[in-house]
Amino acid sequence: MRPCKIRLSRAALQHNFALIKAYAPQCRIWAVVKANAYGHGLRFAAETLADRADGFAVACVEEAESLRALGLAQPILLLEGLFSPQEAQTARSLQLELVIHRYEQLQWLVECDADYPWRLWVKLDTGMHRLGFAWSDSKVLIQRLRKLLPRAQVHALSHLACADEENDRFTPIQIERFERATVPWAAQRSLANTAGLIRYPNSHYDWVRPGIGLYGATDLLRQRQAVMHFLSEVIAIKQVGAGEGVGYGLDWVAGRPSILAVVAAGYGDGYPRHTASGTPVWLAGATAPIVGRVSMDMLCVDITDHPARDGIQPGESVELWGDQVSVTLVAQQAGTIAYELLCAITERVHREES
Repeated sequence: MRPCKIRLSRAALQHNFALIKAYAPQCRIWAVVKANAYGHGLRFAAETLADRADGFAVACVEEAESLRALGLAQPILLLEGLFSPQEAQTARSLQLELVIHRYEQLQWLVECDADYPWRLWVKLDTGMHRLGFAWSDSKVLIQRLRKLLPRAQVHALSHLACADEENDRFTPIQIERFERATVPWAAQRSLANTAGLIRYPNSHYDWVRPGIGLYGATDLLRQRQAVMHFLSEVIAIKQVGAGEGVGYGLDWVAGRPSILAVVAAGYGDGYPRHTASGTPVWLAGATAPIVGRVSMDMLCVDITDHPARDGIQPGESVELWGDQVSVTLVAQQAGTIAYELLCAITERVHREES
C-alpha cells in the first residue's frame, strides 16, 4: 500500500475547540464544517464535536443532509442560503437555519410557505462586498422581511474581511456598522470568525463562527494542536554529485556531493507543486529541506546535513505537515494559505483517525 496518508486527531480538535471557547465563554458556537470540514472529513469533525458545538455551519444543503443523516440534532446554519427555490422544502424538512443575502431567497421561502416560522439570518454587507444586503438599508430590509414572512425568526450576521491581517484597521469599522444596523431589530447576532473572536472581543455578540481555528491551522490561536498530520515515507536514497540537477527542469543543482531522500508524496496527493526549495519536512527527529520541483507522486529532500543521515533508509516516516512542521508554514512557502492545502488532499491519500 502506498504510504502517503493523513492522520486525524479527535483529541486535537476537541483541544482547539476548548481554546476557542475560552476566548468567548458566554457565546454559542457555530462549528464551521463546510468543504468537508476544511478537508478533515465532515463525519469526523461533526462526530468529534457533537457534544460540544452548539450548532454546525455548512455551505450547502447536501452538507446539511449529511449531518442530519449522522443523527445530529443541533441547529445547522446554511451559510450561503438557498441556491434554488427547490431547496426550500428540503431546508424546512431538515429544520435548517438559513442565511438570507438577496431578495430572491426571501421570495422562494414565501412561495414555499409564507406562514412557516423560518429561522433566518440576514446577512449584512458591512464592507467585505461579497454577499449581503447593504448595512445602511437594514431598516427597510427588516420591514419588508416581516411583511413577507410574519412568523420568521430573524437574526443578523456579517463577515469580517480583515480580522486576521496584521495591520488591520477595517474590522473596527465593520463592527461599528454592524452595531448600528442591528441594534434596533436583531434577535441574535453573529459576526466573529476565528480571527475576530481572538482579536476583537467586541465582535463576539451571541454566536461566533470559528472555522480554521478549530483545525489548528492559524498562528493566531496559541497552544493550538494540528488536527491533520500529513505523512508519508522515504522510498529511496540517492547520491548526487556536485553540479548535478534534481527533478523536472533540474531547477535545483547540488553545490556539493549530496544525499537525497525520495519521499512518496506530491501534488497528486495534495502537496502543493509550487512549494519552494528549502521548505522543511520532518524525519528521524529533525527537519530537512525539500529540493527541486515537487512532482505528482514524489518529492526530494536533502538529508546531507541531517543528524541521523546515515540511519535514514527507505521506510523512514516523514511528516509533511502536522505537529513539527505547520501547515501554515508550508502554505507560505507555496504562496498560498493553509485553507487551500487542507482542502486539497486527494482521494488516493489514506485516512486514519485517532
